[in-house]
Amino acid sequence: MSVNVLTAAIPAAVTDFIHGPHKLLIDGRWITASSEKTFSTRNPADGSILAEIASAEAADVDLAVAAARRAFEDGPWSRMTPAARAKLIWRLADALEAKAEEFAFIETLDNGKPLNDARIIDLPHSIEVLRYYAGWCTKLNGESVSLSNPGTWHAYTMREPVGVVGSITPWNAPLMMAVSKLAPALAAGCTVVLKPAEQTPLTALRLGQLILDIGFPEGVVNILTGFGETAGAAITAHPGVDKITFTGSADVGRIIVKAAAGDFKRVTLELGGKTPVIVFPDADIDRAIEGAARSIFSNAGQICNAGSRLYAHRDVFDRLVEGVSRRAGEFRVGNGLQASTQMGPVVSQEQLDRISGFIASGRSQGAEVRAGGGRIGSEGYFVQPTVLTGTRPDMDVVRQEIFGPVLCAMSYGEADLDRVAREANATSYGLGAVLWTKDLSTAHKMAKKLKAGTVRVNGGGLDPALPFGGFKQSGWGRELGREGIEAYTELKSVAMAL
Repeated sequence: MSVNVLTAAIPAAVTDFIHGPHKLLIDGRWITASSEKTFSTRNPADGSILAEIASAEAADVDLAVAAARRAFEDGPWSRMTPAARAKLIWRLADALEAKAEEFAFIETLDNGKPLNDARIIDLPHSIEVLRYYAGWCTKLNGESVSLSNPGTWHAYTMREPVGVVGSITPWNAPLMMAVSKLAPALAAGCTVVLKPAEQTPLTALRLGQLILDIGFPEGVVNILTGFGETAGAAITAHPGVDKITFTGSADVGRIIVKAAAGDFKRVTLELGGKTPVIVFPDADIDRAIEGAARSIFSNAGQICNAGSRLYAHRDVFDRLVEGVSRRAGEFRVGNGLQASTQMGPVVSQEQLDRISGFIASGRSQGAEVRAGGGRIGSEGYFVQPTVLTGTRPDMDVVRQEIFGPVLCAMSYGEADLDRVAREANATSYGLGAVLWTKDLSTAHKMAKKLKAGTVRVNGGGLDPALPFGGFKQSGWGRELGREGIEAYTELKSVAMAL
């Protein structure tokens, strides 16, 4: 299908938005960056320049943090009842739902993911997260506490918003990640300075327009586009920011921890993963094949919880690898705007080079390429869905997060749960794990042994009510669920002598 045919379906409202201008949202107004600098974003499907974006720096961060502080301390946001906040957040969900098709197109153009995935995964999840946290606004209660010391006392706890939040989001699921940080922070009563990834800032900016349209007070949400080493660094080090929430690589997470340590900012980090997919011999193999393929090839493998390590019992290993390799060859890779596309490009040339380097490393260390292994075409950033066998725990492709559509398949001999768990846990990450078995006893026992924040059995996915986060170097804290909103609060104890 030609590019002209592909782009003909883009709604006029999307085209108009893409063409800009794209400024910074500070204190309820769209303003030019203080340096007047801009940067270009590219369409991953063809490498062409997509939009020109304002590039925020330290001076802009100062303005945004000051606006967020005023809104938190002195503005109408600080005096708004929880019920009033809930209504505003629910209205934002309604506005996003009304513009869902427009947002899906923007996300596909910006990130490269298939339009159908944006429609059925990213938008519904984002809308539901807003509604879920709108419901939490009125439920952040403390409790009365029975005391042990002598005397007549009355004691209770209460939760208060932590303050000004600096939110830094990644490029793999731009809208979902922005909403997953904004919704609980706003529900808790915080104000936010949001920096979306420089590769994919557009849905965050469009969301900012909706936030203004429905009447959020000035300064409650500020959106700064720019680079991590300038805008991001200024946010994390700023003395006026009370909490940092970041989703991205472990390397950047370490930088953020050091920057936040100076004034002991609260920090939530959702970092990398190397999720094991463990298939037991009694599993429904056809379902396991499809599940394993989708776990690593969806969103071109650019998912922190992607099932990148496959451990299959030797009795089913050959059948499983053959099936996943076949699915890899069947996956329709192309422009996300094409209706038949199941996997789009990776986000950038940098990411393409990184993934290609890992595949080359695997080959050089003795891995066998059972499917894929190369780039598709010379236009855009397309990688073949790839399956590697003959991989060992000491290989880079097994140890490090690739963040691409590359599966390392390994077998195990006996269904010794302790041994399988040791192999699955032999990584610095602990974000997720996937089990395929019909035996409930095996599933429960194995789930207990795995060092992972989320264990999925025979399918299942992300839900706003389930806490999400990881063990070890996969991060600090949890997002979503009750834990997700409590992370934006401080717990205060009050004790009275009566």
